[in-house]
Parts: sequence; structure tokens; C-alpha cells
Amino acid sequence: MEPHVPVAELPEPAERSPRGLSSEEARRRLAEHGPNTVGAPRRHRALRLLLTQFTSPIVLILIAATVVSMLLGDLTDGLVILVIIAASGLLGFFQERTAGRAVDALLARVRVEVEVVRDGSEVSVPSEDVVPGDLVVLRAGDVIPADCRVVESHGLQVDESALTGESFPVEKSPGPPSSQAAPGEAVAGRTGTLFAGTHVAGGSGAAEVLRTGGDTEFGALTAELAARDVTTGFERGLTRFGMMLVRVMAVLVCLIFAVNLLLDRPVVEAVLFSLALAVGLTPQLLPAIVAVSLSSGARRMAAEQVIVKRLDAIEDFGAMTVLCTDKTGTLTGGVVRLDGAYDVDGRDSAEVLRLAGLNAGLQHGFANPLDQAILRGTPPPDPSARLDEVPYDFERRRISVLALDGGVPTLVTKGALEEVLGVCAFARAGGAVVPVESVRAAVLRRLAELSAAGYRVLGLATAELPGRERVSAADEAGMTLTGLLAFRDPPKEGAAEAVAELGALGVSVRLVTGDNRLAAEHVAGEVGLAGPALTGAEIDRLDDAALTARARDTQVFAEIAPLQKERVVRALRAAGETVGFLGDGINDSPALHAADVGISVDTAVDVAKRSAAIVLLDKNLGVVADGVRLGRQTFANTLKYVRVTTSANFGNMASMAAAAAFLPFLPLLPRQILLLNFLSDIPATTIAADAVDEEQVERPSAWDLRRIRAFMIGFGVLSSLFDVATFLVLRLGFDAGADLFRTGWFIESTATELAVMLVLRTRRPFFRSRPGRALVWSSVLVALVTVAVPFTPLAGPLGLVAPPPAVLAALAGLTLLYVAVNEAAKRFLPVT
Repeated sequence: MEPHVPVAELPEPAERSPRGLSSEEARRRLAEHGPNTVGAPRRHRALRLLLTQFTSPIVLILIAATVVSMLLGDLTDGLVILVIIAASGLLGFFQERTAGRAVDALLARVRVEVEVVRDGSEVSVPSEDVVPGDLVVLRAGDVIPADCRVVESHGLQVDESALTGESFPVEKSPGPPSSQAAPGEAVAGRTGTLFAGTHVAGGSGAAEVLRTGGDTEFGALTAELAARDVTTGFERGLTRFGMMLVRVMAVLVCLIFAVNLLLDRPVVEAVLFSLALAVGLTPQLLPAIVAVSLSSGARRMAAEQVIVKRLDAIEDFGAMTVLCTDKTGTLTGGVVRLDGAYDVDGRDSAEVLRLAGLNAGLQHGFANPLDQAILRGTPPPDPSARLDEVPYDFERRRISVLALDGGVPTLVTKGALEEVLGVCAFARAGGAVVPVESVRAAVLRRLAELSAAGYRVLGLATAELPGRERVSAADEAGMTLTGLLAFRDPPKEGAAEAVAELGALGVSVRLVTGDNRLAAEHVAGEVGLAGPALTGAEIDRLDDAALTARARDTQVFAEIAPLQKERVVRALRAAGETVGFLGDGINDSPALHAADVGISVDTAVDVAKRSAAIVLLDKNLGVVADGVRLGRQTFANTLKYVRVTTSANFGNMASMAAAAAFLPFLPLLPRQILLLNFLSDIPATTIAADAVDEEQVERPSAWDLRRIRAFMIGFGVLSSLFDVATFLVLRLGFDAGADLFRTGWFIESTATELAVMLVLRTRRPFFRSRPGRALVWSSVLVALVTVAVPFTPLAGPLGLVAPPPAVLAALAGLTLLYVAVNEAAKRFLPVT
């Protein structure tokens, strides 16, 4: 890896031009520098994935012991074992590689696009195609795609919290090289430099790309922190499950090895047998099953307009108990209309609408539904009238534009009415300019009336600033209140039904909005959410413990600032909820990060899409409900594999270990144990696409090790009892020698594992729950292969013999009885 070079030491990019790069030059630089991505090159992923199939400590020890056995002369046994290990590893590799390719295809549907200047024109290109020397055009909400040098700024403010932890945006402007960076200088304070992974919080500008991909500050940080990723609930559950198996295996392996030594069996044989049992107990294909199950679920969710960016978020999606959402576009239609532009006296005013159009049409920040609604009702202003701008931010909650109006520089401010009133000394009322205090009470009454009727209300103020060409937030003072703007976004058709549907799934919807309390309560009531609202001002007066107590029973949060959204999410999590947050704005990024599962939409600003684990192609709560169901189905199928394989494996391996102490020979040879494990895993790989009973998706689901342990022990004991029955039938009923005994036990163990997979996949009677076709046919195929192998030339190398028909009939009877007993036991033991 090339050493990381500080920004200040980078040479000036060649051929910089206000026309940007040519398309041909951009292609050349992309070939030279590679894609603008952080992570392992794709060509190394397949080899790494293949190697991980064989890096389990148990498998490595087994391979080493097998090699020792071969060196001691047991060549045939060793080769058979190595072939079976290789086959198991390749099965897992191809399953995981297929899953990974499917996920890559899905992620390609949620690309972050970047505006760059190519051939003198602004064009949109995928973020990974940005190259050094590109001229990037930036607006509020854009993610900074690479480390850049600022060349133009219009109130450009950047949120660098992803790199610095500082929550306040940093103002950026072109500057001399000293402001770009000094060697070793921290990110904070570099006012002339933009960094990959940060995002534009306000204003607009242009910047020249200095370095991309792993050469950026963000790339260096990612490399340093790669081993310190935060684990999800799903990953923690897998880890705890793995540790439980390790403890069980450690006890069994030591015990079995000791018993075999006491019986004076060869040390190498004892080691191979013990390790083969450990491998047999391990659900070797669990990583592949998890990958296939999650990627299969992701594909099904994509068909329902839900794109999963991080696969392990599917479990959190299914486990979600609370969904926090804004109202625009989810509870409401998302098509905001301006229903009224009123003067301070409450009359319709064309002048107020014209001034609002100046503000909306000349601001350079991000496009928003309110400005779009204004511009639909008034002709666009002349762009040459624009002089300067004070961008919107979530502290001031207003935006100001300095424009020539009738030849006079005039500051036009638009924003939350309470905030606009706060910077006004006067008001235009009754045909005259009067002190604002004389109309304040009437204006606030009008605000309450409109808000209670479901309107969002903005205030509009003006101030003439003769001779001025530049302004700052300090100029927002002593202004004249000119009028009010009333916007309406009616409830979306089907929103109330979607809220009820999520409630039926055990997911409580909470409205979290920056809108006025009365307007929020009005919309909430229309979709079935109960007030009263908890406001941002009230939240500021609560400590974390008090907020946790209030949040548990509150369905509407109004007048909420961005960091308060994050506090609400953390409070709900502290209350024991699994929280999803659905947001699409710049101000939603902190809450999306704080939630168990961040959800955004494909029309969201870039920073929201990047922060989210799940992206909706349709901003609709009905889509969320569909995704929750599919998430639960996916997790249910993962748990099926875990429960069924561990219980069957635990029972078989425990009884085999016990039998080894009483038989004058090993009950199964190591290669037979591994073949048994391999054959039973083949139908298990199809569980990812198995059908799921409706009752399994009705409530949130999560890892529960106590239930898994109880399941493993309960049904494992049943499996062991039938193994003992098989032992007695073969030894006492048929006086089976070593080879026939092993053949009979091999067939019975495989058959019972296949049968129990079909029985324990559902809590219903198995004949009332239709399994997936792939599971049925793969089980039938493996059963036929298992019975047929002893009659083929492979029998000799595997240590098997052709069993008499009477033995096969007895084994079939035992298997049918095993199915009946397990079906009855489902009434008393936990299945799901």
C-alpha cells in the first residue's frame, strides 16, 4: 500500500479548467487511479472467500491429523477424508459467492451519483467514477465523494462529524495552501479542504478532486478501523451461538479422546475420531446458509421495493418493534402544495407570493418540496437578481437571499414563523409598517388556527440593504414581517391502514417531525396515532432517564431538531425497543446512525442513503410492512437450520461418543462421520428458500440462546434415544459386525436427520405446512444416495457393506417411529 500523503504535499492537479476534465481524460485517469471505492479489490475476494472455508480451527486440526495418518501409511482413509472436507468447503464457497454476487447486483441499484463538470457541462456520474482533477459541483445534502480542494463557495457548510465527531458544520471557502492542510494536521480546521465521507450541510460550491478511494483521509481511517466495526444484533447472536458450540465441543472432544485412549485404541485413530465428531457437531455450512438465506431474503425484498445495503440488517428489520418516521411522503402524500400566501392581515397577497418566489428561486441550497410548491405558483425570478445568500441551517430554521428587487438590494427571509418573528422589529399591516409587537398575538393565533387544520406555516420577512452585495446571519435583524405561507400535504391514501398493519406485526409507529406541534398532531390523528405530542423544547428539559420514560408511551414528537431525533431514538432503544428510523433528509443522518436499522429512500439526499442500511424504492409504510415480513421470514429460515442441524448433530454425536465406550470397534469411521455430515448439509442449503408459516412472521423475532439450547438438548436427547434403539436392533437383533453396524447406523443417522428437518421446520403438524420444493426433492435425492452407496463400488473405500433387506426394513420402521415421536414432542418442546 502506498504511504498516505498529507493534502498539503499533493501537487496541483494538472490541466485544471473551469470546463472540468474531458471525458477521454476522465477515462484515462480512472484506469490509472482505479475506482473511487474503499475496500478489498474484487479480484482478491474470491480467493479470500475460498480460503475462509478451510480456516476453522477444528477443520485445520482435522486436516493436519489426516495428513499425519497418511504419513503413517493409512493413505486411502486420509484421501477419502480430504476429499469430503474439500467437497464441503467448495459447497460453502459456491453458495457464499453466489450470494455475494446477488447482493452486489442489488447494491448497484442504490448508487450515489455525483455532479461533475465534464467537457464543459454538468453531468451526473456514479461516485466510484470520480477521478483526481474532476470539478465537483456541490449542494446541500451531497456526500463529498473524495478529498477535494474548494474552488468556489456560496455559504458552503460541511458536516465533518463522520471524521472529527464535531456536530457543528464547518464553513468552507477557497484559501491559500496553508488552509488546505499541513503534514500531520488534524482534519478539523482545514477550511479550504473537503474530505471524503463528510457531507454538505448547507450552501453550495465547487471543488477540485485531489485524491480518491483508499488514498483519502476516509480511506486511511477505514483501513485503521476495519477490525473495530460495530457488531449488529445478528452478528452478536451468531457469536454467542458459536461460543456455546465451542464449549460443548471442547467437553465432548476431550471426553471421547480420553475414553478411546483408555480402551487402548491407536492415538491417531482416537484423534481423527474425536475431531470428526467435533466437525459433525459443528454446523459447518452455517456461514454459507446465513449468506444464502440473507441474500435470498434481500432478493425477495428487492422485488417488494426494499433494497438491503447491509445484509445483517435484515434480522434487525424483522426484530423491529418501533418505527420512527417523518410525515412527509410516508404518512402524507409527499406532494406539498401552497394553499395560501397571506399578508399579516390574513388576506391573500400576490406580493407575498412574489417575494417568496424570489427566496425560493434564487437560493442555491438543496431543492425541497416547499420551495417547489412556491415556484409552481409564481414565475421564476431572474437569476441575475441574486447577490448573496445565508443558507438554511437547523439552528436558525430559516434561509435568507439578498436580491435586487426594483434595483434595491433586499434581504428576503423565509422560515419557521416563530424564528422569523424573532428577527423582526416591524410588520407590514393595515397598509402601514407597524411595530411587530402590535400584531404578534394575532399572528400567533393565526399560526395556531392553520396548524390545527393540518397546515405547515412559514413566515416571510424583508429588509432593504442599500449598497450591500454580501450578507451574513447577523444581517437577519430589525426586519419587517411581510406575510405567512400555508402549505398542505394531505395524508397518503392507505397510510392509516399501513400504520394499523405494522401495529398488527408488533411494530409501533412513532411520528418524529420538525413541524409545528398542532400540525403534527392533526396529521397523526388522521392516520391513527394518538397525541399529545412531546415537543423539542420539552425534550430539552428532560434528562436521558426521564426522556426514556416519556418516549416509551409517546407516539408523536414535534418541533424536533436533528440531534433531538437522535436522542429520541437512543431513548427508545434504552427502553428496550428495537428501533427503525425512516428518514430522507440531511437532518436525519444522526438518527439513522443511532437506530438499530436505518431506513431511507432512493430519492433521499446522498448522506441519508449512505447512512441507511435499508433503502426503499417506494416511500410507503406498506412497503416497510412487506419488508418486515420478509425480514422475519429470512431470519426464521436461518434459525431453522441452526435448530435442526444442532439438535440432530448433537444427538447423533453424543450417542456415537457413548457407543464408542461400549463397542469393541468405532461406531463410525471418521470418513463416514464426515460423509454423513456432508450429505445432510446438502438439503440444508435449500432452507434459505423454504416456505415460512404465517404465525412465524406475526411478531418480532431475535436470537434466543436459551430456547436454542433447550431445543438442541431436548430434541438431541430424542435423537440419542433412537440411536440407542438402532444400536440395540443392529447388535442384538441382527448380530451385526463392525461393517454392517456402521452401515446401518450411517443410513439411520442420515435418514433421521433428513426426516427431522421436515418435521421440525414448523410448529404445525408437518403434513399441514408445505415445505419448499427444493428442500423436499434434495432430501429425497440424498436419502436415495445414502441407501444406494453401500451397493456401489464406493462402499469399499468408505468402509460400508450392502445391508440385507431385513436390516433396511427395520431402519425404515425406526425412522417412521422417530418422525412420530418428534411430531408429538413439538407440543412440549420449543420449536420456534
